[in-house]
Amino acid sequence: MYKIITDSGSDLPKNMLAQMDVTSVPLHVNFRGESREDSVEDSIREMYAGLRAGEVATTAAVNPERWRAAIEPVLESGSDVLVLGFSSGLSTTYQSAEIAAGELREKYPQRKIFVVDTRCASLGQGLLVWYACRKRDEGMSVDDLAAWVEENRLHLCHWFTVDDLMYLKRGGRISATTALVGTMLQIKPVLHVDDEGHLINVSKARGRKASIQAIARKAEELGAGYDNSTMFICHGDCIADAEYLASLVKEKCGVKEVFIGYTGAVIGSHSGPGTLALFFLGSHR
Repeated sequence: MYKIITDSGSDLPKNMLAQMDVTSVPLHVNFRGESREDSVEDSIREMYAGLRAGEVATTAAVNPERWRAAIEPVLESGSDVLVLGFSSGLSTTYQSAEIAAGELREKYPQRKIFVVDTRCASLGQGLLVWYACRKRDEGMSVDDLAAWVEENRLHLCHWFTVDDLMYLKRGGRISATTALVGTMLQIKPVLHVDDEGHLINVSKARGRKASIQAIARKAEELGAGYDNSTMFICHGDCIADAEYLASLVKEKCGVKEVFIGYTGAVIGSHSGPGTLALFFLGSHR
């Protein structure tokens, strides 16, 4: 027996985590003078409203102590553990999990503890967790599942756009001049997460609708030959745009089911309101 544990960088809602029997360890966001657990539940709308009004949120990764508190009870119960962590290219959360796991391996030498850097973020990480749970439920061993995730994580494609370039400027992703000119000309970036798990600006589109269509074309191009009957979409409080993107991939890629969820508080505080991302399996990132 083994337990899959992830962190809130996956942006999976509580009901889905419960259905999949997955434990999620929360990152934290500092907003309005208090530290809050990262979440995609109802309170997320409050944060997006605050960000739109000019408020600022800062974030904190999961530390080794929090990981230890989540992992150790599973080991004590006699089960092994597979941790699927937030991309090391975006957070120290994965490194903290490795520190905790190293200490616990010494304490519980009879148990197996696998920690995988998913190189994924938001519902891209969530989709990888979803696939891992399907493999677990089909009877795959923890050893084989850890290897499967390592082998397939770079086929989990992340393509997204943002509505406000100023958030990317604050995060150091683009220059102040690029942000200013792009805003004036209504230029929308099309970005992805690369093989190292970093956010990379790939191209530009003129206007919001064109950027959404560009994301759908990427799914059509890269996802050919892969079973993408299910895709995930996350949004920064822009549900109408998410539904438009879902309609495009259903039309172009033969997708049967699209799960749409919020970009969580931690990731959303960096990408801003209006973030829209599509996650699917593809030939490469």
